[in-house]
This record gives sequence, C-alpha cells and structure tokens, in this order.
Amino acid sequence: MPSVMGLLEQRELTARRRVNELREEADRIHAELDVAEREWNEWVIARSRVGEVLAPDDDGPASENLPDRGEPPVRSEPAEAAKPKSVVPMWRSGLAWSALSTDYQRILQVLADRHRLGQGPLSCQEMAACFGLDPAPGKVEALRSKAKRLVARGWLVEPAPGRFTLAQDMAGPGGGS
Repeated sequence: MPSVMGLLEQRELTARRRVNELREEADRIHAELDVAEREWNEWVIARSRVGEVLAPDDDGPASENLPDRGEPPVRSEPAEAAKPKSVVPMWRSGLAWSALSTDYQRILQVLADRHRLGQGPLSCQEMAACFGLDPAPGKVEALRSKAKRLVARGWLVEPAPGRFTLAQDMAGPGGGS
C-alpha cells in the first residue's frame, strides 16, 4: 500500500506539470494574439491611408468621414514597444527594455537601481514593497511568476532561491550592452 505522502507528492507533481503546460499554452496564445492584433492594426492603418488619399482635399482627412467599425485607435508607439500581457522575448545583446511590457520593465528598473547602488538581489516581497503593493500572497506570487519568466528568458538571474538580480550582461533602461 503506497504511503499518503507518496500519493500527495504524486498528485502535486501531476498538478505542477499541468500548470506548466497551461502556462506554455498561454504564452503561445499571447504570442498569436499579438501577431493578430498587429495585423489588425495594419489593416486599420491601410484603410485610413487609402481614405486619406481618396478624400477630396477641401474636406480634410477622410478618416473622419469613415464609419466607426469598432477599430482600436492606431497607436503612435514605436513598433518595438510591447503591449501588456505580451510574451517575454529571449534576451539578446542590443535588445531594448521597450520589448517588454511595463510590468517587466518596472522589475528590471528596480533591480537596475539596486545594481547601480551596489545593493544585492531582491526577493519578490521586497519588490512588492518597492512598487507600493500590498504584500498579499497573490501580489507576491504574480511578481514571482514574472521574475521567474525573466530568469527563464535570460533577463534576470536567481543567485539564491527566491532572490533576483539583473543578468550579468544587462545594462540600464536602454537595453542590452
């Protein structure tokens, strides 16, 4: 007869594998969504440009005369800027922080400030305090998940369990060295 602890460990392992599979699937879906949103935005821009070209000069921009079809406003942000919930790219030399969403950039900024001041790694609870977040388990775990993802993609390192710092080659907010 198997032990109770053995059965619990087996169930825990199964649940952890399922969580990891779902996270990978979510990352894949987020990447597909980003591509689809980018393509949609390009079509919105194309329609707007064609409308401007075809519009009479005295009426002003034709895009004002086009019916609203629920399109998102065309963003003026650089093409490299990341949207919230976007996939974290693998770090490579020269990749700017702007490739990351704002949440990830905030984590990098806090750790860059500590590095610049000669201070050591941060725990996720300490990061939560830096961001003015309530140190509730949900908030801390959300930060931990993001930090772990940054470690997996090469932006951060975890020199001790639960403590994070910038990867050796990382530079300031401009990006990689």
